[in-house]
Amino acid sequence: MSDNTLKPQVNKLLAALPTSDYERLAPHLKLVSLPTRQVIYEPREPITHVYFPQHAVISIVTIMEDGSTVEVGIVSNEGMVGIPVILGGNTTTTKAFVQVAGAGMQMDADVFRSEFNRGGAIQKLLLRYVRAVYTELTQSCACNRLHTLEERLARWLLTVSDRLESEEFPLTQEFIAQMLGVRRSGVTVAASTLSRAGMIRYQRGQINILNRENLEATSCECYQAIQNEFARVARESAKTRRRSPS
Repeated sequence: MSDNTLKPQVNKLLAALPTSDYERLAPHLKLVSLPTRQVIYEPREPITHVYFPQHAVISIVTIMEDGSTVEVGIVSNEGMVGIPVILGGNTTTTKAFVQVAGAGMQMDADVFRSEFNRGGAIQKLLLRYVRAVYTELTQSCACNRLHTLEERLARWLLTVSDRLESEEFPLTQEFIAQMLGVRRSGVTVAASTLSRAGMIRYQRGQINILNRENLEATSCECYQAIQNEFARVARESAKTRRRSPS
């Protein structure tokens, strides 16, 4: 798929750019399909492209020597994949792959780095986004150490739902266990607890959030802290876009 004329509103970072900045990026953006499990980049390998997901969800994971994994980041239409290219390098120790299939805008990493280094609205927007991602990482570290598996699972399901803007999405217990860095049996118990309480329905690899209010109440404080930070980025970006000439 390719369509450089696609409106940027589907990805919130692109939508937050002043029109003139987006129009400068548009010739370099390519709409691509992102199937489930597609690898975006591998640890210690050059990052050749950055991605602005639309309806896809991409997981950033750390891989241990024994092959076990734990998710350290999740990206969808609120952000971008490939942050290391604007932080002074083009490799990272993490792996990025598609968790939920969809589409996204792809851009050459070198071109994107050059646009970032120009400064202005693009650079300010991306630095705000990096700040939010930093908050997400630090809050998640505390969450993984201090909160119960039920609380963590509730937070994670709410996050995926927010990023997909849907109360229903495909996820297997095995995959959830890998992302949370726990045994599958633990996810089975936690998911059953949420299901019996009427918060979710889980069957045949499909998650349905039935009672979002109760699921948010079950989730730990980390969910709201992370949501608040991304909401702050959106508000600041909206103010900047209104002030910028089109």
